[in-house]
Amino acid sequence: MNYELLRKLCAIPSTAGDEGEMAKFILKYLSENNKSFSSKPRVFSGAGFQDMVIAVFGEPRTAIFAHTDTVAYCTAHDNELVKIGNPKAEDGAELQGYINGKLEKAFLKIKKKKKKGEKEEEILKYTSELQFTTGTPLTYVPDWKETKQFVQSAYMDNRLGVYNALRQAHTMEHGAIVFSTYEEHGGGGAQFAGRFLQENFGVMQALISDVTLLTKHVRHKKGVVISMRDRGIPRQSYVRRIISIAEARGIPHQLEVEKAGGSDGNALQDSSYAWDWCFIGPVEDNYHCPGEKVAKVDIESMVKLYAALMEEL
Repeated sequence: MNYELLRKLCAIPSTAGDEGEMAKFILKYLSENNKSFSSKPRVFSGAGFQDMVIAVFGEPRTAIFAHTDTVAYCTAHDNELVKIGNPKAEDGAELQGYINGKLEKAFLKIKKKKKKGEKEEEILKYTSELQFTTGTPLTYVPDWKETKQFVQSAYMDNRLGVYNALRQAHTMEHGAIVFSTYEEHGGGGAQFAGRFLQENFGVMQALISDVTLLTKHVRHKKGVVISMRDRGIPRQSYVRRIISIAEARGIPHQLEVEKAGGSDGNALQDSSYAWDWCFIGPVEDNYHCPGEKVAKVDIESMVKLYAALMEEL
């Protein structure tokens, strides 16, 4: 499996609320590769869709949701940084942001101020030879690493989900793909897309193409993770159907149960529309840090399972 597309995706800055460059890349990819698709999609974007892209193939029954935004930082006053989502970088992490259309580097500086009788307060700042305009998003500098067994880079979450969705576009006969926004900072894009798909195409089933956290229960090289629940609880008959398809196809997978965490699936469940949804993605190490790490065999099982599910669901 060639990961050059994933490497390119990881290098595109696309923070929550500023996903325009990723939307341009996706639209260009869909246009340039259209001739190789099994089914030609109808693509919805632009005015009214903000920076989301929705591709509809044939007569869709199921939609893949892949969020295009990432965690990061936003420059405030006096070189202070405000979090976008929940980034986890350590002191000294390399950051980048635009000055006059050019990406320039900065470094994260974490100061901890003790508050009497309370936990330490974390103050985030950046250091740089240049001054960034107030409100500039600062993202992790891409540092792609690839071995025989792993790929590692900033923003596997959720460039890997987007990569999987674009791979599915080549073989999808019937279905929809939503490249959503704002997932890392409160959600919202998925709810709009969900309403659009239900009202215009009658789609009521979703697969959440994302990545999950490495724990002692879900591990590298054990197959793609099928999440049975996190903060939200999807309808279990739908989840069991997905598990049965994975088992029947012999696709390596592992099951996850968590009491916290969320995704576009939670946004769909919190909406006023009835959705069946399931989070399916590989395990990653170094969650929301510059060097997120994923096993190649888990990516391969993810791509295979999504292809099977889009055929059978």
